[in-house]
Amino acid sequence: MTSLSPERSGAVQADATGQDIYDAGMAVRREVLGNEHVDRANANMDSFTEDYQDMITRIAWGGIWTRPGLSRQMRSAVTLTALVAHGHWEELAMHVRAALNNGLSRDEIKEILLQTAIYCSVPSANSAFKTAQKVFAEIDANEPN
Repeated sequence: MTSLSPERSGAVQADATGQDIYDAGMAVRREVLGNEHVDRANANMDSFTEDYQDMITRIAWGGIWTRPGLSRQMRSAVTLTALVAHGHWEELAMHVRAALNNGLSRDEIKEILLQTAIYCSVPSANSAFKTAQKVFAEIDANEPN
């Protein structure tokens, strides 16, 4: 039987404070989702949602997205697939943008969505393609000519 190392990767180090984890999570969250999105989420935060936003920043972004075991591109591919599998279309749109921020190309996103047609379902992939197509159109409409 092997024992697990007490050392951790990413922001969640044995000596990391809660603030260290939060700060690392917020930095990655801003890099991946963009300042505009994070600022909007923070502006919409109230006493009802502040614990949730804190949890997402610490656990998802500070605990998982800061880990070195996968590239951000791979994390985006996994995230896109999970969102398609569960039909979370608004989150998918946000993470299509994030995948582009993380360096995935539109062609790579297309390939990920084609893969989801086989393993998640054709109807889910159909919705995913429509969602991504809308995101790309919005991006193209906002690019300077």
